[in-house]
Amino acid sequence: MDFSRVELSADDQVFLDELRAFIAKHVTGEVLHRQLEFGENFDERVHLALGEAGYLAADWRLESEGGFSPVRRRIFQLEIARAHTPWYHWGTTSVVARLVQQFGAPQLCEAVLPGVLSGEIRLCLGYTEPEGGSDVAACKTRAVRDGAGWIINGAKMFTSNAQNARYVFLLTNTDPQGPKHKNLTMFLVPLDSAGIEIRPLRTVDGDRTNIVYYSDVRVDDLCRIGEVNAGWTVMRAALDSEHGIVDREDHGLQYVAAMSAHGDIMAEVVDTVAGLVARCDDESVRYRLGRDIARMEAALSTPGMFGRVAIAQTMRDIAPDLMDMLGPASALPTEATGAASDGAAEHLFRLSLPLGIYGGTLEVFRNMIAQHALGLGRPRYS
Repeated sequence: MDFSRVELSADDQVFLDELRAFIAKHVTGEVLHRQLEFGENFDERVHLALGEAGYLAADWRLESEGGFSPVRRRIFQLEIARAHTPWYHWGTTSVVARLVQQFGAPQLCEAVLPGVLSGEIRLCLGYTEPEGGSDVAACKTRAVRDGAGWIINGAKMFTSNAQNARYVFLLTNTDPQGPKHKNLTMFLVPLDSAGIEIRPLRTVDGDRTNIVYYSDVRVDDLCRIGEVNAGWTVMRAALDSEHGIVDREDHGLQYVAAMSAHGDIMAEVVDTVAGLVARCDDESVRYRLGRDIARMEAALSTPGMFGRVAIAQTMRDIAPDLMDMLGPASALPTEATGAASDGAAEHLFRLSLPLGIYGGTLEVFRNMIAQHALGLGRPRYS
């Protein structure tokens, strides 16, 4: 029996055809070139078009609320990815918007959510700090009560898409003397507030992220998400989603792990390299390619936190092997004259490095697996 194809209903086939036509119209060569040049993983015209067409609202809502069915959601994810649409930050906006809906004041929800679904409002994350690493709970950014509002001071690293966002979902410390994890408060801070400075940082894979400074930033208490000093409870839902610690649905059409979309990029590059070396008579090349494909398939089939580690580690392991098979020209980037695979393997190699720290380092995830999934003790570093 062939499990490689899903027979679509007539309505779902129409949806697929309309989506492909939409992508062909909006995700142009110019859009992809801008992404290559600036690395923002975002294009405002494409994002607003997705909102106007109703795709953002349908992706954000549950099927019972008028959102995508599981089949259409899967179609949407795959087609958006295959076109290399620069829209990764929608995932962040979507998760934060749900937390605003769950924990935020009704007036804040009314001000934010319609713009999120239309594409006009984007949201970003303010977790990591310059000296904090992956331990976001060691937060030093201070929020101090000031009448009916708060004054915020501090700095955050890796606030990706801040330059295109309207608000930042900001983790602050509201009780420095309090116990860890019980002294944190979340805010949805307007990024046009006085005292905020956004500075760009370029990563090794060509993407842009930011360091953001907060100097006496005044926010209304309406911007607080959840109770004072209960920010860890609010954050956990976002972190669980980012880490892939979520209950699986029984339809089997969703991604099995966090970062699976990056795994799709890996699969595309592996297919490209396989096509280029298919006629090679060197048995060692065939062996190495087969080994890389087997590792990739195993990683893409690994669920949850395990898959989060497997995808990133596999990408790190096989990317240099793929480049070695293609020879020296594989070191040339996309659009460079003579670049093997038009730079696809070279980009995968650069992408593999930061992928191991996105949402937390691989070492952190391995510790989480050891403690929470395997029941081992906490690591002792002394």
